Amino acid sequence: MKTDSGAANVIEIFSSIQGEGKYIGCRQIFIRLADCNLRCEYCDTDFRRADFCRVETAAGAMTFREMKNPVDVNQVAAIVKNFVEEVPTHSVSFTGGEPLLNWQFVKILGGRLKNLGLKIFLETNGILFDELKKISDVVDIISMDLKLPSVSGGKNFFALHKKFLKIARQKDLFIKVVISRETTDEEFSAAINLVAEISPEVLLILQPVTPVRKIQAIPAEKILSLQATALKKLSDVRIIPQAHKFISVL
Repeated sequence: MKTDSGAANVIEIFSSIQGEGKYIGCRQIFIRLADCNLRCEYCDTDFRRADFCRVETAAGAMTFREMKNPVDVNQVAAIVKNFVEEVPTHSVSFTGGEPLLNWQFVKILGGRLKNLGLKIFLETNGILFDELKKISDVVDIISMDLKLPSVSGGKNFFALHKKFLKIARQKDLFIKVVISRETTDEEFSAAINLVAEISPEVLLILQPVTPVRKIQAIPAEKILSLQATALKKLSDVRIIPQAHKFISVL
């Protein structure tokens, strides 16, 4: 699912704001990697491999040029360096798809970028715990999804999430749970119990699903009810939607 340790199939590289979770609104550089090991029903990202990587022409320009895939570490490091010189940047987000499928690339490039004084932000579906171990030395912040069966094709990943969480809690971690009209009380309670068992102090973000295809918005009263349930066992539970959608930025 990857090319080699020094190169990867990258979908796009751009500078924008983080639109989800704990660091919402912070300026970041996004490196979106191809491939994913899941097929979530609410996913709005095309993570298929591409012949060319879209590279923003300048930080925040929202216009792009193309670069031939696979892209190597030196090319990406140079692009990031140029963006940072244009706009002071909080961190670099490795996103996808699932970036841990390309963990060697993330490890090598992440080490290079830390030398620029940047924090490394990992957006992950929270399943590939062995791969996380291999790159934990370069990762600063982890945005970990906890997938509910109702939005993951009926599949239960809680056992894998538990193993992942035990490693990820050593970092600046927050957990994101996408909630929809289809979210059941039973699966949500099971997810909360999992987090409470391993790391009850961790920040939990409830992200109301952004409607796409057949996925419907969750009613406001259900959102508040789920937060109330979570707060009985966890110390910090926040409701935060996808903010970048509201202002139409990448």
